[in-house]
Order: sequence, then C-alpha cells, then structure tokens
Amino acid sequence: MFAAAGGLSLFPQPFDGPAAAAIAKHASRCRLPFDGPAAAAVARHALRYRLPLRRRSLFLGTVACAARPATSGGSGVDQEEASREEASRIGDDDPRQLRRSADWRAARAYRDSGVLFDGKIEAFNNGGLLIRFYSLLGFLPYPLLSPSHSCKDPSRTIQDIAKDLVGSSISFKVIEANEEEKKLIYSEKDATWSKYSSQINIGDVFDGIVGSLEDYGAFVHLRFPDGYYHLTGLVHVTEVSWDLVQDVRDILHEGDEVKVKIIQIDKEKSRINLSIKQLEDDPLMETLDKVIPREGQHVSDTPSSMNIEPLPGLESICKELLQEDGISDVRLGRQGLEKRVVSQDLQLWLSNVPAKDKQFTLLARAGRQVQEVYLTTALDQDGIKKAVQRVLGRVP
Repeated sequence: MFAAAGGLSLFPQPFDGPAAAAIAKHASRCRLPFDGPAAAAVARHALRYRLPLRRRSLFLGTVACAARPATSGGSGVDQEEASREEASRIGDDDPRQLRRSADWRAARAYRDSGVLFDGKIEAFNNGGLLIRFYSLLGFLPYPLLSPSHSCKDPSRTIQDIAKDLVGSSISFKVIEANEEEKKLIYSEKDATWSKYSSQINIGDVFDGIVGSLEDYGAFVHLRFPDGYYHLTGLVHVTEVSWDLVQDVRDILHEGDEVKVKIIQIDKEKSRINLSIKQLEDDPLMETLDKVIPREGQHVSDTPSSMNIEPLPGLESICKELLQEDGISDVRLGRQGLEKRVVSQDLQLWLSNVPAKDKQFTLLARAGRQVQEVYLTTALDQDGIKKAVQRVLGRVP
C-alpha cells in the first residue's frame, strides 16, 4: 500500500504520551512494524487525524502513495470512489462503519449522476433481488427488472427467474440512496433505457409481447434485433383498434405476440407510446365509395338509407357551418351503416376524396351510422378543418 520513496518528507514526530498510545493502537490493528515505510504510514495517519504530537529527533522517513487514475474529469462518482478507497485504507475505532459511510456517499453520487453500476446478485425474496454495492446490500424490485428476463420464457415464474440470476452480475442505476433509512434501491429498466432508447424512433415498427394489462391499455415489450426485449411501451386503449374498445382485455391477453408502431417517445419520462391500429388503414379516411354504395353498386350487409334514422344534432351543425365565412352551401348526401363502431358520439371527419369545383365532402359518424355532408366552399382543406372545429365548439 505504501512504499518508501523520495519525495514527501514528514515532520519528525514523538512516540510518547497519548499520541504514542493512539499510534501504537493503530499500528497494532494494521500489523505495522515501527520502522521504515510502515512508520511513515503510521505518521501519515497521525497527521491526518491531528494527534497532539511534539517534535522530537525521530525521523520516520518518506512516503509515497499510489495515485488513483483520474477518470471522467473528476466527476462526483470518481471523487466518491476515491473517497471510499481511501476510507478502506484508513484505520479507525470502527473501520467498517467508516467504509460503509463512504459507500453510502458513493451510492448517492451514482444516484445523482445516473452512472451505471455492475453489481453481483446475492439473493432474492418475494419482492425482488438483493444486489451488492461494495459493502452495502441494495434491493432491485421485480417490476424494475428489464423485460428481457421474463420474455425468454413467459411461462416461468419470476421466482424461478430470480433463482437462476443469483450469482450473476447485473447492470443497474441507483434510484434511491437513503443512509438514514438504510434504503438502497436499484432499477435495471432505467439502465436499459440509457442503453437502448437511442435506437428507437417515431414510426418504427417492432414485434412485441404483451405484458401486463390495465384498464387504460396494454404494456408491450419490444423485441430488438439482438433477439432480446429491452424496452417496454404502452398501447393506450384508444390505440388498440379502430373499433370502439371498452375493455382492452377483450382484445389482448398477456403473452400475445403483436406488431406495434412507435407513435410517441418521451425521453424525459422514459416513456414510449405505441399503436396497433395505426398499422392498418384508418377506416374513417376511406373513400366514401368503400363505405356507402353509389347507385348501381351493391355492398353486402349495407341496408337501404330508407331504414336509417337521421343523425341527431347534424341539422344544427349544418346550420352553423353556413355561418362560417367561405362556406356558401351545405347539403346532406348519402348515408349508410358500417360494420364497426368508431364512436358513440357524433363526429365530423374530413374525407380523403379530393375537392372538385369548390365541392368538398365531410363524413358525419355516430355508432355505426355514417352520412355524407356536401360543402360548397372557397376554403382549402386546412380552412375547412378550422371551420368545423369552431362549429363543433359552438354546438352543444
């Protein structure tokens, strides 16, 4: 640990009185002889703790200490790493406590910096994994494990998976380090987000496995090119199907293999929003000829318009549209029934049928019922959209 070398000379120090007793005690604990470099180490310890020493003619030699290589420009983690290493070399009345305090400081530095740590899994319980952080033992809850473990074999229980992980190392982030409450919490999910979030983009399509199901949607684990499931995203209930979905559990089940599209990435909150329905054509934007037959055409299961009641509230909307600048005429057109229910409430949608001779078509939909609304207007598509939004804001 220490070696005699030219460089730093210590002051001559006495070895009598209380100071001598303190130094001798330390030397005995560290099994240091009182000569040469060892004496220098003892004297260095005495100076560090400012023991009351009187100068005398005894010379303890010179000391050189191996320096710890500097990394990352002296970050908080590097400083605390150096501090805990120094603490492990220095004796004290309770050296174990001194080291543990240094390790807690290191844990807080890892928490604040977000630097990843590789720790050994020592045990597990019903709630998660027990992982070593130097002299400390921290906890990684099962919900904060990477999905890659459970997706290897979805039929295995989490306890079986944890049992196989004992003895291996795992990369994680420290997310809580409270020395007073002796609470040290890790997250592997946060670590995998740091590694893999740069590899995803809005619009990407992934194969996935359905994980947990909630009232508001389904969590899907994304399969990366290496074959592992590193990240998890949410398919909101409104993004499961173009049909009206009351309960996501009616459509999806845990373990289902699905294809999903990334529609939103929140890097600050480490969240991914996914969609299943956007991998299909939006039926609301189909041409009207696919939804409602023209004269001379026949579409099975489409009843005659004579059997369809007018959409409630549509007449009031048409009157309000006539009050908008740029719209000179509003007429109702064909109506029909669809096989799927998109919304129980009345909604107006812009058709993807191009405008012709200042004629534009809207689709009014409620439940399975759909009806054309013809506009005569000088507005472009964006102007029509804003006019419809204003009208819907006025009509109750």
